[in-house]
Amino acid sequence: MVVTKLERLREIALDQHGFVTTEQAAGIGVVNADLSTMVSRGRLARVAHGVYKVPQVVESEVDQYQLAVLWSGAPEAVLSHDTAMEAWGISDVNPDRIHVTVARRRRLRRAGSERYVVHREDLDSSQLTWWQGVPIVTVPTAIGQCIASGMPTYLIRQAIERAGRTSLLPSSERQRLTAELESRDLGA
Repeated sequence: MVVTKLERLREIALDQHGFVTTEQAAGIGVVNADLSTMVSRGRLARVAHGVYKVPQVVESEVDQYQLAVLWSGAPEAVLSHDTAMEAWGISDVNPDRIHVTVARRRRLRRAGSERYVVHREDLDSSQLTWWQGVPIVTVPTAIGQCIASGMPTYLIRQAIERAGRTSLLPSSERQRLTAELESRDLGA
């Protein structure tokens, strides 16, 4: 059986909410000219610099988050800060842009950046996990990031309380983050 280039792209896209990057396509032998041809024939949609959508994959509410991570072009990119708090459902925060963290060394100059807040931070693997198939920071990391970025205290307290009732925030982390928040609020 012959597997077409589009079918190979679809295999990748199925694990990424319908998206595939130029780099991923090149990794399976699909070059830029092939991508352009597929776009012109309506087989793919170019949705951002270096990111394509396979229309045959069903859309979901998670698509915008997957696109944000892939848009960065950084393999280490993850959802973070306010967006992670919202995704985990631990706070009533309602960010107007999607927060993504990339490595400190990474410099991004891409169209579409007005939809995203890009943070630069070197994260340890223990600070990373998955949410709905999208890379994201852990709950303790998200809360710590929001404390550092100056998120209002009531939203952070809410996140600590809600997450503290789950396995997402161990009691030792809850105590550490509560102390960190109190220290911030005292101006220490």
